[in-house]
Amino acid sequence: MTSLPARCSVTNCESTVTKAGYTLCYKHWLEENKRKVEKKVKEVEPDNAKKNNLLTSTTLGEKLGIGSRKLNQVLSELGWIERSKKGWIPTTQGKKLHAESRESHQSGIPFVMWPEAIITSKILTNSVQELLGGKGAEIKVKLDDTHAEVKNEKQAGLREKLDKFKPTHRATDGHWVRSRAEVLIDNWLYFSRKVHAYERLLPVEEELYCDFYVLEGNVYIEYWGLDNDPKYRERKERKKEIYKKYGFNLIELNDEHIQNLDDYLPKMLLKFNVIVD
Repeated sequence: MTSLPARCSVTNCESTVTKAGYTLCYKHWLEENKRKVEKKVKEVEPDNAKKNNLLTSTTLGEKLGIGSRKLNQVLSELGWIERSKKGWIPTTQGKKLHAESRESHQSGIPFVMWPEAIITSKILTNSVQELLGGKGAEIKVKLDDTHAEVKNEKQAGLREKLDKFKPTHRATDGHWVRSRAEVLIDNWLYFSRKVHAYERLLPVEEELYCDFYVLEGNVYIEYWGLDNDPKYRERKERKKEIYKKYGFNLIELNDEHIQNLDDYLPKMLLKFNVIVD
């Protein structure tokens, strides 16, 4: 005896199922499949939205008014990206800023994607302004004028405090520094062919200057020379806390090191993969 085709399991539906073992008619099977597809799309949409909010260095550079090559140089100088396989990958500091690593499908060369919110970072915009010679008007990102004025006043005030103690010692590379010990450090870096900056503004939210910054390896050098001064020791500890907070590469020098820089600095720099020939 031949059994009759089963009816669709949807209430009030009189149609038969499309195939033995199925529970839905063709119409309701299509509707069910449509709902499943829509559900999957909704589950994927947040990830896609996230990806759509990530910017390449080219797009980020366009928003900041500079080319991608220059932008990557700035990001590298800030210690947010580093070289890898002819491309760039985010550093630990870059990952904290939600940078993500990608690879070119064609070449396999890595590159970095940035969250759109990074264009409002005052650390980044300050560095771009410096690269453009301080011409803030050339930056296309719209910043709050009041906030910018307050920021500039703070930085100006910090420089005024530093400038109360005028640098009186001239290093071989032309840097004017504030002590004989700093002359020795500057000259050592210069004759070791290490590109360096003096009193570089740290790429952090706090307004703070380092003694020296070595571009290769993103290394900061601090010379602690006045440990007998309570106020100086307080500033020293505050600085050290900030270096630790951001995970920066820090070399600390004292008077003992200054007398034997050839013995100490090459080993200290090597810890950060900076080789001195």
